[in-house]
Amino acid sequence: MTARPRAGRPFSFGARLRAGLLGAACCCALVPALAQESPPRKALRVCQDPNNMPFSNTKGEGIENRIAELFGKALGLPVTYYSFPQRLAFFRNTLRFKLPGQDYPCDIVMGVPVGLDEVSVTKPYYRSTYALVFPKGKGMDNVASAEDFLKLDPAKLKSLRIGIYDRSPASQWLNKHGLLEQGVPYKLMSADPAQYPGEIVEKDLAEGKLDAVVVWGPIAGFFARRVKNPALVVVPLKSEKGLRLDYQMAMGVRYGEREWKQQVEGLIESKAPEIQAILKEFGVPLVDASFGTPTN
Repeated sequence: MTARPRAGRPFSFGARLRAGLLGAACCCALVPALAQESPPRKALRVCQDPNNMPFSNTKGEGIENRIAELFGKALGLPVTYYSFPQRLAFFRNTLRFKLPGQDYPCDIVMGVPVGLDEVSVTKPYYRSTYALVFPKGKGMDNVASAEDFLKLDPAKLKSLRIGIYDRSPASQWLNKHGLLEQGVPYKLMSADPAQYPGEIVEKDLAEGKLDAVVVWGPIAGFFARRVKNPALVVVPLKSEKGLRLDYQMAMGVRYGEREWKQQVEGLIESKAPEIQAILKEFGVPLVDASFGTPTN
């Protein structure tokens, strides 16, 4: 499960808006410490949204599913999932849900924004940014940056229908550049569990109902690759003065589980190359720490 950042924090938890390597020996050294203070784990139990690609689904096809399987293999544990739709009170119904005399249903959320206070947040494992997506052959083929887009003929800009999720940094970006009237807002949260965040790209943009969209980078990269006709272009957007568009993503565990958090962070570091390969495979626009400079 991963939140898509909204204003001031990545893509809304409860809405569908995450240095050097520790050696394997260091990671393994954390296991005995955990065993001394907690019952041995029988599985890596993951809290997830069942329909939130490219992050997770019930078929185990998402970025976070792949990383969970990577961690499970490193720990020598099977991976199990407890699924609950991303809505309000996701954490209360998953990571923090516990009936008297029973255990928690899951122990980790694989994608949370740094700064979230509902859970204990690990060190980040990637930074991404919002991205502009548009079809080739529609008068924007020379656009390779936000600056290029904003320099389009004013009449062209005013004619565009730009899809955005409401209450997200995308709407702030349009407003800052005088394009709010061109925005076509979509609800950030829907009561329909069959709805998924990539529909704005995979359906409405691909079908010509929109001329462009501005969405959270992992969604942009993944669904743009899935659309074959028309070919879609993804342009990562840099943060601007007074407007944050890039965010760090991490993992979340329960407060008070210090040893488990340390073990997860050890895995994040020791498996960093594999994690980065998974992110790139899914087309995630990765940015470095220099406040939103694209690295791929």
